[in-house]
Amino acid sequence: MKVLALDTATENCSAALWIDGGLTQREVEVERGHADLILTMIDELLSEAGIRLTALDAIAFGRGPGGFTGVRLAASVTQGLAFGAGLPVVPVSDLQAVAQRAARVLEVNAATRHILVCNDARMQEVYWGCFDCGQDGLAALVGSERVSKPSEVQLPQSWEGTQVHAAGRGFAAYGELGRNLANVLATVNSSLLPGAGEIALLAVPEIRAGRTVAPEDAVPVYVRNDVARPKAP
Repeated sequence: MKVLALDTATENCSAALWIDGGLTQREVEVERGHADLILTMIDELLSEAGIRLTALDAIAFGRGPGGFTGVRLAASVTQGLAFGAGLPVVPVSDLQAVAQRAARVLEVNAATRHILVCNDARMQEVYWGCFDCGQDGLAALVGSERVSKPSEVQLPQSWEGTQVHAAGRGFAAYGELGRNLANVLATVNSSLLPGAGEIALLAVPEIRAGRTVAPEDAVPVYVRNDVARPKAP
């Protein structure tokens, strides 16, 4: 199986190519210029692998939540490439991608599989979600993804008394997050951002199960509806 993945939802602009279990990727953390970078990254990966876009089985992308412009860019690039090559698409949550990266970095196992992800949503809010790392090593959402004030982040009742790991730039942006949950968090990694490598990994089982969408359905998921609301003073 051959899968191209891309993500521009955060400062981390990234692309990855998954070919029969082998993964190559490009990523760079920048404030702007994602549109130029992502296309160059994709061209480099395909050229190095010696394959054409039409030889892929699917394209996966970070569908959000994240920066409004970045999420739209990932969706539009994916639509354009998938339409042109006649490929199906797999939208992957950027919060889930952070959880997947955290599971690898923190070496999460079956005994400590709970991961809370909080990404900076600006406007004094965080995008957040709770994930379990299953026996297959993949992060799966528990409940729903939300956007809220840091003080409103809550863990599932089923996690009570268990070890919980935390990840995401929301913890760096809002120190009260870590302080409010200090008594239940085993570790906090406030440096992690989503990446295309994890998006590719999460997309593979979806493709095998036939859970893909048509290019026109490769749409952003903002979580926050009022994206144009001015930043709070």
